[in-house]
Amino acid sequence: MNTIRTAVVTAAAVGVALASSVPASAAPVAPKFLSASQWPASLSPWSADPVRQGLPDSGSACTAGTTPAASSSYRDFRTELDTGARQTTTVASTTAEAKRLAAALRAAVEGCLERLRAEQPGLEGETRSHGTVDVEEGAHVYSIDTSYPEVGSTDIALYAVGRDGRTVTVLEWGQLGDLDGAPLQGFKRTTGVAVAKLR
Repeated sequence: MNTIRTAVVTAAAVGVALASSVPASAAPVAPKFLSASQWPASLSPWSADPVRQGLPDSGSACTAGTTPAASSSYRDFRTELDTGARQTTTVASTTAEAKRLAAALRAAVEGCLERLRAEQPGLEGETRSHGTVDVEEGAHVYSIDTSYPEVGSTDIALYAVGRDGRTVTVLEWGQLGDLDGAPLQGFKRTTGVAVAKLR
C-alpha cells in the first residue's frame, strides 16, 4: 500500500479507535469543518470523526512537520471501501503568518513525491497541479499519483491548501487507483466549500 494513501486511510482507522475516548464536545466549534456528506460521492457512504484539537499521531505523509499543533485541529473521514480523507485547519496569529504557512504547505505537497522516492526505492509517480479554486484568498489543488511496478499497486491522493484571512486548511483524500478514477472536480467543489466555511 502506498505511503500517501496509507497515511490518510490509517488516520481514519485510528480516529475510530479514539472516538470513544475523546468527547466531541472537547473539539473547537470554530472554524467550521466539512461534514461527511460534503466529500465527493463514493461507492459507500462517508463517515466522520469528531473534530479534534492538535494534530493526529498518524501525520500526513506530505505535510508532517509543517503545521503547528498548538493552533490546529483536524477531522478524519472514511468510507467502507478503503477511501479516506482528512481536513486539518490552523488559525495563525496574523494574516502574514497564515500566508507563510499556506506557502510552506503548498511547497511541502509539491515536493512530497521526491521525498518519498528518496525514502522508498522503487516508488514511481507524478505530482500535478490542478490550479486554484476561487474562494476567499484562494485554494491550490494537487494530485499525487504513485505506484510500485514490482507489486502492481497504484494509489492516488488529492490535496488542497486554502486560506481565509488568518485561517489555513488542508484537505487530503486518498484511495487505490489512479487519477482517472479520482473525483477531481468533486474534490475541487469540496475544497471551495471547506474554505468558505472557515469563517
